[in-house]
Amino acid sequence: MYKMISLGSHLFMRSFLSDHSSFNSAIFKKTIAFKTVSAMLATLLLGCQATEAQKNQPMAPDFGQNVLILDPGMSSTDIQGKLDALFKQQESNQFGPERYAVLFKPGVYHNKVKLGFYTQLLGLGQFPDDVMLQGGIQVEARWHEEDATQNFWRSVENLSVTPDNGTMQWAVSQAAPLRRIHVRGNMLLDDNGGWSSGGFIADSLIDQQINSGTQQQWLTRNSTVGSWTNANWNMVFVGVKNAPDGEHWPTPPYTVVEKTPLVREKPFLTIDGTGAYQVFVPALHTDTQGISWQQAHVAGETLPLSQFYIAKAAVDTADSINTALSGGKHLLLTPGIYTLNKPLQVTQPNTVVLGLGIATLKPVAGNVAMSIADVDGVKLGGVLFDAGEKNSDVLLQIGEHKGAVSHANNPTTLHDVFFRVGGAAVGNATHSVIINSNHVIGDNLWVWR
Repeated sequence: MYKMISLGSHLFMRSFLSDHSSFNSAIFKKTIAFKTVSAMLATLLLGCQATEAQKNQPMAPDFGQNVLILDPGMSSTDIQGKLDALFKQQESNQFGPERYAVLFKPGVYHNKVKLGFYTQLLGLGQFPDDVMLQGGIQVEARWHEEDATQNFWRSVENLSVTPDNGTMQWAVSQAAPLRRIHVRGNMLLDDNGGWSSGGFIADSLIDQQINSGTQQQWLTRNSTVGSWTNANWNMVFVGVKNAPDGEHWPTPPYTVVEKTPLVREKPFLTIDGTGAYQVFVPALHTDTQGISWQQAHVAGETLPLSQFYIAKAAVDTADSINTALSGGKHLLLTPGIYTLNKPLQVTQPNTVVLGLGIATLKPVAGNVAMSIADVDGVKLGGVLFDAGEKNSDVLLQIGEHKGAVSHANNPTTLHDVFFRVGGAAVGNATHSVIINSNHVIGDNLWVWR
């Protein structure tokens, strides 16, 4: 028997095999032309001047040209210029090949970030409040006439936001998660009454009110909110402090589960006091409510980045990545589209595979994109599986055959794992994901075809 908890904007269930149709009925109404990376943007991303504090810290790993690392000692004007140039390129770049991650070192930033497609914002502190963004983060839908039903593929993690007008606007739909953030104000989840169909918030603290506006459905998990207003089809709250009353469903349509029965939060990139990069892997928890980071000590394991193979789409192949994985390395996928002529093979227990900037895996020979063995404790997060033109039987497979081994004490977990069959180009896959191992936990999946 296949057992899991799947937490996403559209489902919360105990068993899951494979899909033959989308979990969501969103239909793309038009195709946006691919954009090339401009020389100006490349110059901006690579043109950061080192501060004295940076010079005294260990050299940053080579994450490649699609990762922008910001330091609070940099000029706010320079930072704003880089962020604005990135948004200008990515605002409507719905099916473009570009992928970016913006990393904020601990400190205070006086900037406002508008977030477009295939862009991830990451705070590098131990706690969200270690990175304070004074100005805000905004996702609107003006590129699509205030219709946010196509605002996909972007994310924010591990930072705090003080909106300049008191409200953080996050007008998105699927594949646009917020994790481990602290909003010092209100939140609005649509754009001026335009359609919206999201969405996912986890392990976050919102000091005041969340107004879901026109959102058709939403899932909030293990968070603390000041209050919540509005509902349309179904608003789901699992392990949320101050969740609205769910006793009168379907009027209003609030589904409330007091505690999350079993969860492991997504691993995340961070730096320590010396500036050394590492990945924190949160522990497994049962019967939880509210945020995981309210105490000074958060249970989990810190892995130095030396234990990771840092992959780059322009350089690496399935063979080079598999060599690292078979040698016991964890895997950090920097932003880009990885074309694979054979599966990535995750065979070692407790392996962490972490994507930055919506890293994308694309099979090109009718192959599986990734195969995870029937082992304990694999963590996969932040990856988009994009079907190739030649049909793949499955894009992601966990366990080759129906599992008989129990992984109840150390399950494999999937965090912000997305699947796309068609859209950007012709894509074919019989199954997006097949789970044969027992006790797998899916935490925010969007399976679209």
